[in-house]
Amino acid sequence: MEQVFSYIISLGASVMMPILFTIIGLCIGLKFGKSLKSGLYVGVGFVGLGIVTALLTNNFGDPLSAISEIYDLQLSVFDMGWPAAAAVAYNTAVGALIIPICLGVNFLMLITKCTRTVNIDLWNYWHFAFIGAVAYFVMDESLLWGYFAAIVCYIVTLVMADLTAEKFQGYYEGLDGISIPQPFCQSFVPFAVVLNKALDAIPGFSKLDIDAEGLKKKFGVLGEPLVLGVIVGALIGALAQLDIKKILFLGVTMGAVMELIPRITKLFIDGLMPISQKTKEVVEKKFNGKKVYIGMSPALVIGHPTTLVVSLLLIPVALGLAVVLPGNQFLPLASLAGMFYLFPMVLPITRGNVVKTFIIGLVALAVGLYFVTDMAPDFTKAAQAVYAATGDAAAKIPEGFQAGALDFASSLFGWVIYKAVASLQWIGMGVLTLITLGMMVWNRQRIIKNK
Repeated sequence: MEQVFSYIISLGASVMMPILFTIIGLCIGLKFGKSLKSGLYVGVGFVGLGIVTALLTNNFGDPLSAISEIYDLQLSVFDMGWPAAAAVAYNTAVGALIIPICLGVNFLMLITKCTRTVNIDLWNYWHFAFIGAVAYFVMDESLLWGYFAAIVCYIVTLVMADLTAEKFQGYYEGLDGISIPQPFCQSFVPFAVVLNKALDAIPGFSKLDIDAEGLKKKFGVLGEPLVLGVIVGALIGALAQLDIKKILFLGVTMGAVMELIPRITKLFIDGLMPISQKTKEVVEKKFNGKKVYIGMSPALVIGHPTTLVVSLLLIPVALGLAVVLPGNQFLPLASLAGMFYLFPMVLPITRGNVVKTFIIGLVALAVGLYFVTDMAPDFTKAAQAVYAATGDAAAKIPEGFQAGALDFASSLFGWVIYKAVASLQWIGMGVLTLITLGMMVWNRQRIIKNK
């Protein structure tokens, strides 16, 4: 089983998701041609997203490292980036069987009415494997603790996906019946809810209700994500003391990323729509209108203009925060490509308000840097063990550094579970069990009441 699922994961999202979507389409009665086309659109979307992400990391990695050296930023936690973190997660004993175990938990929660979400976002199951892998090494390679941490994170995420589904569907057009069971995105919902209410309580703050379209009207061409991308890219090049040709190239490259992401995310929507509409028909016919949400990747919506603008503004801010925050040891470099994933679940709460979204992102990012720093020693154990066992270059850490990654190590859910396991152990297990069971029971009561 370990070899089978390791092979499936090694196919990557761009191959795995088209196969999965084709099978799902056939199972719900969609014709083979439509099912295959839907799957291929999603696969092509992942390929495109991978190319754009590589465009960002490959071209900005060296300038950002140069900035670190020029300004003598003595930060000891090395940014492995999410691809390396995923490789570490899936190459551990916990990661090997994370997919069938989590699918089993999902099935049990569905039949007991503890969730409405069917989580088919298999690629992002690495988040659950990641926190399970860290717990596994913290507790002296205990599979009990590893799977406990992963399952707790999975259950909490499914409940949060249910709770946020209606807001998500109400804000983003054309995504009826979709929820987002991705723990990194869902972990920013508590920050968004609390800070959104706090900002609303400030007299006069409502006058700063500017969305991405309003930003364009207020600042003209300078408010366009494309132009903002060019400015920020050129600024990074200037700080790295590059020549004018390279500065201009970085500017255009960042602008290209901002322009291409919305076009690529449209492919996800085009692929999803036939599956989503057919699923809705089947559910209404077979289950007498019973609500079932299809759990999908947040890649569907990261092309939203507000997400692009705020992510872009936070890239230089993140570098500044890493330097000035006392006690932080993590400099986000490779992880910056994952900045877009902070906001898919924040926007439905702020209604796309750029100012609110930026403040929430700033606070979450500042706290997240401390989470990464705190988790780094045990994440390093996991990375070293994987590298020793597999020789995977993605898991190799430079001499004298510890391992870190913005996604998923900066997650509130991940850090709370990690801290409960590492510091409180059996007491932590008891507390997490009570919280998780409480959320399941509450969600079940809510589902029955709504029905």
